[in-house]
Amino acid sequence: MKPIQFLFLLIFVGINIFELPAQKLFTEEGKASFYSDKFEGKTTASGEKFKQSKMTAAHKHLPFGTKVRVTNKENQKTVIVTINDRGPFVKGRIIDLSKTAAEELGIIQQGVARVKIEVIEAHDPKNTPYEHDKPSRKDVDIDESIFYHITAESLEPTGFGVQIGSYQESANLLGVIDHLKKAYQKHITVEVSKVGDVKTYKIILGKYKTREHAENFRSEIISTYPGCFVINFKKQN
Repeated sequence: MKPIQFLFLLIFVGINIFELPAQKLFTEEGKASFYSDKFEGKTTASGEKFKQSKMTAAHKHLPFGTKVRVTNKENQKTVIVTINDRGPFVKGRIIDLSKTAAEELGIIQQGVARVKIEVIEAHDPKNTPYEHDKPSRKDVDIDESIFYHITAESLEPTGFGVQIGSYQESANLLGVIDHLKKAYQKHITVEVSKVGDVKTYKIILGKYKTREHAENFRSEIISTYPGCFVINFKKQN
């Protein structure tokens, strides 16, 4: 661009020439979650219809139309999504993803993951009419009525199992267990441990008499759960 053209751009665009590049530098770290299927087809805060198949997300304040890169801090997988809704409204969570985006990041099983978001394409909020402080999903995380039948007992298991993951947030634990139970019809054990004030929930799938059988099962699910590994229940006790 020639100097005279660049000067014209500055005069023509005015204050927006300063707003948008600054927004492109925006980064944020926190927890990501994803939409429940009950929001399929409902109207988002931007006016668009929500679809789980689209690469979209909700953020508390980024202008609608902004494109952000989301990186899963645990496996370094990334996706690019477009902000078209407001949320999430749970402390510590910074973005709600469509299920398609969440699947690409590998967070469906645990429900919540630590992520970094970076604005890669800013959007001028003056071109996007909406009520800034009127979220369309203010009840998204407190009006989720799901019922589970629970049978829990403390035990000292023996044999071997495959540890699927280790989680510090219990909010989505039942959902993960329910998903695993339906997908594999295997025995599920949850080991609860505490280090200082932090509780950790380890989900262990399967109960086998020999390590060989456990390793065979691990080989079947390794592509879905790359970090899974065989544990000896006796050594955990």
